[in-house]
Amino acid sequence: MSFQRTRMSAERTLMSVIRTSLSLISFGFTIYQVFNNALKVQGVTLSAHAPRNFGMALVALGILMLFFGMVYHMRFMMQLRSERATMKGEGLIHAQSAYPLSLTLVTAVVLFFIGLAAFASMVFDITPKL
Repeated sequence: MSFQRTRMSAERTLMSVIRTSLSLISFGFTIYQVFNNALKVQGVTLSAHAPRNFGMALVALGILMLFFGMVYHMRFMMQLRSERATMKGEGLIHAQSAYPLSLTLVTAVVLFFIGLAAFASMVFDITPKL
């Protein structure tokens, strides 16, 4: 049971990383869009690159945090599986429970690619055509 609790704890930690990364990515992209549109209004005096640079910094920070959170999670889970196999080999535990696919990790990977797309749209000034 302690392995399952440890695994669930690792999932909760990854969920916290996802929440923080999502906040950084969405806030950075929103800052970029709002201030980029404010530059088009007459009388607004902002540096032309200030919103882009600040927004890109937040999005990049969110992407990096998510990447390192996913790497940490995968390394931790591999270590936990290795430790469980060692304990089973030594006869300390008898049951072998399966580690199912981590939906949290799948969500993190999807968010990672969405963050990369947001960053690319900011760098290359790509806007969706509707």
